[in-house]
Amino acid sequence: MISIAKPLIGDEEKRAVLEVLDSGMLAQGPRVKAFEEAFAALCGVQHAIATSSGTTALHVALLAYGIGPGDEVITSPFTFVASANSVLFTGARPVFVDIDPTTFNLDPALIEAAITPRTKAILPVHLFGLMADMDAIQAIADKYGLAVIEDACQSHGAALHGKRAGAWGTGTFSLYPTKNMTSAEGGMITTNDARIAENCQVIRQHGMRRRYYHDELGFNFRMTDVHAAIGLAQLHKLEQFNAARIANARYLNANLRGVGVPITPEGYTHVFHQYTIRVPDGRRDALAEHLEANGIGTGVYYPVAIHQQTYYTRQLGYNQRLPEAERATQEALSLPVHPALTQAALETIVASVNGFMERA
Repeated sequence: MISIAKPLIGDEEKRAVLEVLDSGMLAQGPRVKAFEEAFAALCGVQHAIATSSGTTALHVALLAYGIGPGDEVITSPFTFVASANSVLFTGARPVFVDIDPTTFNLDPALIEAAITPRTKAILPVHLFGLMADMDAIQAIADKYGLAVIEDACQSHGAALHGKRAGAWGTGTFSLYPTKNMTSAEGGMITTNDARIAENCQVIRQHGMRRRYYHDELGFNFRMTDVHAAIGLAQLHKLEQFNAARIANARYLNANLRGVGVPITPEGYTHVFHQYTIRVPDGRRDALAEHLEANGIGTGVYYPVAIHQQTYYTRQLGYNQRLPEAERATQEALSLPVHPALTQAALETIVASVNGFMERA
């Protein structure tokens, strides 16, 4: 079976975990601090704050900006639900803007029309490893005095004009096992704003600036040294992992026929967390079944846009139409692109997709 994702855990990660276990310092400690410093250097920012997951990183970052009840945050409807749910966790309301069909990312041309006096932030999602149009988004945010919180959970090492994801506004990352790098579970917040960094540190640790002195309501969203040890080892391999993903995507782009392949606009570094094609004419599900039957894993990310999820329609009253996001839910199909793929596996994927599309 050619899997859709394959975490690559080597001896370096195993040794790092055993060293932490032998040290007796298992909770948040020196490995977390070292991981934060290394991750900040990766993104080219001054501060990084480790958390227990990508979702908690989003939640903490929003709270650090004081976003809460009565506020609105503009974001994408075509992503994993945690992006919008994190806004709900604060008591604020997500406002969905449709996507650019060529990138699957938030369409900047539609953002200004969605801004109201209650808008406090824009939360672009760098989907599948490709950054959103941060030049345009940052210009809009500056014009209206809005915070920018990047959901970079799928874009470790991605860049625009050489500036890394997580360095434009305040970045949030997931370190789940299927991501471009992992800490088994975990998250990271990146920022150049010292005040936001301090707020994040306090919120993730029970509202404490000093041990047992609780200045505000906080959470236990800390990362452990065990997870940080894995993350540090993975971080040293990220460039190698991303280079393999990019090479695999280049091969697929050059050889697939009859489907819409992902693009990389000029000036962007796409790190291909997912290699997502568009399958026209209602054939997506049939192609996925064909590939599965031939031992090739696939993924539909995402079959339902967030504004059409049951909780959002029935409990929150969302009833808008966002045609590009809705079309993407019917056409998008992700193929294996991970670094463990062999040339033979790539050739098998191409032959299976092309054979189906030719017959169809």
